Amino acid sequence: MKQKTLKKTVHFQGRGLHTGQWVHFRVLPAPANSGIVFSRFDLNPEVRIKASIDHVISDGTRQTALSVGAGVIRTVEHLMASFHGLGIDNAFVEVEGEEIPGMDGSAREFTEAFMGASLMEQEADRQWIEIKEPIYVDHGDQSMIVLPAQSLSISYTLSYRHEDLKDQYLSLMILPEIFERELAPARTFCLKQEAEYLLAQGFGKGANTENTLVFERNMPIENTLRFENEACRHKIMDLLGDLFLAGGFIRGHVIATRSGHALNLELVRKLAMIKKEQPSHFPAVLTVQDIQKIIPHRYPFLFIDRIEKFEPGVRAVGFKQVSMNDYFFQGHFPGHPVMPGVLIIEAMAQVGGVIMLSQAENRDKIAYFMSLDGAKFRHPVVPGDELRMEVEVMKKRARTGQCSGRAYVGDKLVCEAEVKFAVVDR
Repeated sequence: MKQKTLKKTVHFQGRGLHTGQWVHFRVLPAPANSGIVFSRFDLNPEVRIKASIDHVISDGTRQTALSVGAGVIRTVEHLMASFHGLGIDNAFVEVEGEEIPGMDGSAREFTEAFMGASLMEQEADRQWIEIKEPIYVDHGDQSMIVLPAQSLSISYTLSYRHEDLKDQYLSLMILPEIFERELAPARTFCLKQEAEYLLAQGFGKGANTENTLVFERNMPIENTLRFENEACRHKIMDLLGDLFLAGGFIRGHVIATRSGHALNLELVRKLAMIKKEQPSHFPAVLTVQDIQKIIPHRYPFLFIDRIEKFEPGVRAVGFKQVSMNDYFFQGHFPGHPVMPGVLIIEAMAQVGGVIMLSQAENRDKIAYFMSLDGAKFRHPVVPGDELRMEVEVMKKRARTGQCSGRAYVGDKLVCEAEVKFAVVDR
């Protein structure tokens, strides 16, 4: 299955459920492998926040928030549920404010706008999280387990053990049409006593009985239900939003009992670790189109034509056909064309970047030079030569990597060096 994004930009505005602030934001199409990226463009400098479990913060409220530095985005779960439920892999979300608006308390308006804008299939393959064995979190009377399955389904048991809200249960396979019809319209809710407590603590400033179902005696105050088990459906919708922070679409059956955001995110951290450990699905031979999906380099600064013997995170052999049409020969020793040595090292470094950035935990990141050691130039490279670069990872840590590279023309060694990278977010 291929990745998808929106065909055009959509705009939203509304009041945040917790802050009560009026917020404008827009959702834009994004390139393949971008993921969901929030941007606080009202801050100076602008702060970009990848929708990832790594950026989740906890402030004790009943919502999911993301943060990088001074930038915070609150109550992202309904929007994230829309992306997840509709199968939207990539989008840029530009927000003027710190909270995604609550709208009518559901994901219906987001979903309708996205379907109205239409979705566009992209060239890159979708990122999956394959469940090979049961994954669970258990807090006694609250628990979650994910079982192996061919597609995503969720079974949820809601039990507040309170006279104002009866127990509910629902099990659904998650498909775009099911999400749009059965889950997106389900609104956020709380018990009457919970609403009073949240207001006393300074939260819920934008909530009212129109955008929040406040239950008393099993019925919402000053409102009517869209579904008999609307509370249970909303819990599944919240869970979908939180699950998408694991970094991919899940193939598994999620069974949850009395879970909320805190337990959801505990499970998501385990799922994110599984994704990082799963092998990358790359062919042994990469074309230039494959290479451009991994590293950000483009003409005229992409110096790899193809890669062979590719082992993500371990080693690869890159090739560059040196031609008189290469732009650098116009000014480098005119009349006696020689490929600049620094560009040979750059080509080897790009092969190293492909090796490092193809790993699951480094996808959508950038590799920066940190240091260069042992660089030696053995023989000139001229038009008509095929440059073969054999690169192997020497050391690998969470945020850095060191590669050893050797460049050949035929059997003749022309250059060698050791390059150290810093792997950073885009």
